[in-house]
Amino acid sequence: MERPAVNHDAAGAPAAPVQASVRGSAMPAGPPQQRDVREAWEMALRRKKLVRWVVSWLPHGLTIVIRALLRWQHLVVAKLRARWHRSLQLRVVGTTLLISASVIAVLGFFLTEQINSGLWNNARDSARAQTVSALDNARALQGLSDYPATGQAATEFMTSAGNALQPTANGTTPPYYVMVGLNEETFGDSAGYFIWDSSVNANLPQELLTDVQQEQMADVTRGEAETQLYYVPTTLTFNDGGQTEPAIAFGAPLGDYYQLYLVFPLTQEAQALQLVQTALIGVGIALVALLAAIASLVTRWVVLPVRHAAQAAQRLSAGRLDERMPVGGADDLAALATSFNDMAQSLQDKLRELEELSNAQRQFVSDVSHELRTPMTTIRMAAEVLYESREQLDAPSARSAELLQSQTERFEVLLTDLLEISRHDANVATLDAEAADMCDIVRRSADDAQQLAERRACRIEFRLPVEACVAEVDRRRVERILRNLLVNAVEHGEGRDVVVTVAADSDTVAVAVRDHGVGLGPGEDQLVFERFWRADPARARTTGGTGLGLAIALEDARLHGGWLQAWGERGKGSVFRLTVPRVAGQPIAGSPLPLERDEAEIITSSLEPDLAGGGRG
Repeated sequence: MERPAVNHDAAGAPAAPVQASVRGSAMPAGPPQQRDVREAWEMALRRKKLVRWVVSWLPHGLTIVIRALLRWQHLVVAKLRARWHRSLQLRVVGTTLLISASVIAVLGFFLTEQINSGLWNNARDSARAQTVSALDNARALQGLSDYPATGQAATEFMTSAGNALQPTANGTTPPYYVMVGLNEETFGDSAGYFIWDSSVNANLPQELLTDVQQEQMADVTRGEAETQLYYVPTTLTFNDGGQTEPAIAFGAPLGDYYQLYLVFPLTQEAQALQLVQTALIGVGIALVALLAAIASLVTRWVVLPVRHAAQAAQRLSAGRLDERMPVGGADDLAALATSFNDMAQSLQDKLRELEELSNAQRQFVSDVSHELRTPMTTIRMAAEVLYESREQLDAPSARSAELLQSQTERFEVLLTDLLEISRHDANVATLDAEAADMCDIVRRSADDAQQLAERRACRIEFRLPVEACVAEVDRRRVERILRNLLVNAVEHGEGRDVVVTVAADSDTVAVAVRDHGVGLGPGEDQLVFERFWRADPARARTTGGTGLGLAIALEDARLHGGWLQAWGERGKGSVFRLTVPRVAGQPIAGSPLPLERDEAEIITSSLEPDLAGGGRG
């Protein structure tokens, strides 16, 4: 069963969910099986009933093609979105393009409407003036007031009037076309009368015809001459089937029996408007492109120094303390480069000072440790002589000899630990890795802790798998780590049993030491690995520890490329977990053992107990 290691703040790298091993179960040897991983958008789409119904009716091959196209679309959109969020220059240029295009489009629309309105007003005023002039000429025609007795007489008058009023075209198009009609109220139902006479096919709106007809009937009823002109926009179609053109039609009653309509083509105005629109579009595109180029250039001037500063900061954070930015000019960007260089120089100086101080401290500790070894050897030899002769001394002197012997041994261990931690600080510690069974190392590391456990009336319980957990490790360093963890677990276990669990997967081997003692407070799972740190300063060390054991153990675990992590709660005990790769130097992504109390006890209860002194199944 899969269980996550939840203590992401423990010393070392955080653990990912891994496969736990139990006694008698086989570990997965190969890589995990690959499966078709669907993204969230695809799963949400597949949950819709309509989509499932449509897919059920489509051929399987077509659904595969559609899904591939959708995935490609989402991939492209995701790349564009990532590019948009990652590039400041792209965002500035894109925003400039959008805003400038919108503003130019609005201004272009407004200008086009204004120009169109001006052209229409000018064409209307000119057409009205020409209509009034043509109407005056038409009223002077002979026979206008005569009643057309026959349809032929009406047609002859309309034809003659149209020919008389139709202007001669100087070019290809005359200024207007004449249409003469009969009073439909009077002659609409009479046989042999043609209502219209025209040289063009103009779509006169019914609204215009109705207005002119009503005006004519009103004039006939009042007996007054017509004075009102009516106009509407229309379309003009020639009899030869040419293209339609926009036009404006004016109409007015012509006497009591006829109606006069003049249709003015708006070809020139339409061409002028088209030219203006084309010019505005071209100028707008050129202006948008120019604004985008200017925005890109200006943004590049700003972004490039910032980008160089970011790259320099990355190289500086990677350890290249001599990294500097080029300074040019005296503007704000130059001030930024100067400030960055000053910061880098100050940081380099401070780090150099700290490095020199650290080197001096490490050298001092190493020199003192080496210098103390010779007198320490002499003191230890003298203490051994006194300790062996303690039976010949009186009681106070014998007790003093015993104390001298124990404290001398502790002081010698402290010197050894100081030398070891100084090697780690100087990065001169080496790893003598060889293939070894972690279960055997665990059993051998428990000898010293077993003696302490017997004095504390507790026992060390082992939970070991049947299979050998082989890994490339430095035996000496791993034994030192486990010996330190076991001794600490017994010392702080409050007389309760200590459980040691070993598990492995295809990449890593882990050892967890569980005690049920005082535990750790919040945040102490990090502090416990600091040098000379003690949870309770008033608590005495009954085993003569130096305060460097867990710090050295953490460095040894990191030297293997592994993790040493801790978990604990007050009054509920603690768990220390060592995770190392099976192959030295191979990166690890998780641990086969959990780090939480409840999960650790669940795993522990599922394993067959292997008490100290027993065999490994």
